Amino acid sequence: MVHSQPMDTVDTIGTLPDMHTLIIANAPNIDLAPYRTVIEHTNLLIAADGGAAALLNIDITPDILIGDLDSLSDAQVAALVERGSEGRRFPREQDQPDLGLALLLAAERGAAQIDVLGALGGRWDHTLANVAMLAMPELAGSRIQLLADRQTLFLVRDHAVLPGIRGDTISLLPLTPTVEGVTTRGLLYPLSDATLRADRARGVSNVLLEPPGSVSVRAGLLLVVQHDDGGEYQYHSKQT
Repeated sequence: MVHSQPMDTVDTIGTLPDMHTLIIANAPNIDLAPYRTVIEHTNLLIAADGGAAALLNIDITPDILIGDLDSLSDAQVAALVERGSEGRRFPREQDQPDLGLALLLAAERGAAQIDVLGALGGRWDHTLANVAMLAMPELAGSRIQLLADRQTLFLVRDHAVLPGIRGDTISLLPLTPTVEGVTTRGLLYPLSDATLRADRARGVSNVLLEPPGSVSVRAGLLLVVQHDDGGEYQYHSKQT
């Protein structure tokens, strides 16, 4: 990986072992206004390249600006640095996308919880790559969530709690060819020591009946997609 070339700013954030980090990625036309409260209360705010422009739209300055910065004008970069952002500019020719750089930096800083806004939507190749990056081994020590409108995506390597409300739709999608020993609690369609395959859709559109639920796996990587939809298209006809 190409090493960063910091701008003339001083890093005063430090390492907070239990800190919550929020990353803003460069999704097209993302509106951050509904997320202002969580943005203002995060311990560390990182903008992955053009994600900084969305922050400027709501007059918030990221703690760190990272990437090749080709989605920002020179004036925007200068304004962010002037306002106190720590800049980490990378060459365009690199082996890691901007969001990947931001995720690795957050993990290096010791973030226990990393939430990402702006990773979904737009180009399919970008969206699929952003989801796949959750499996990077460097991120194994952090809980990472990709957040979008009424949707949350996260990776399960061993065990995870399924928060939410009764009726939420839960889909379990293998990121490895198979995921073995899948056991769930609190879902309409229970799984017990099951094997899920990436070329089958067995885990799609389950329903959270007894929150908080849970899911555990023995081997493999499992992607959870949780929809805050109250099960409006399926739950009411299946409830007991």
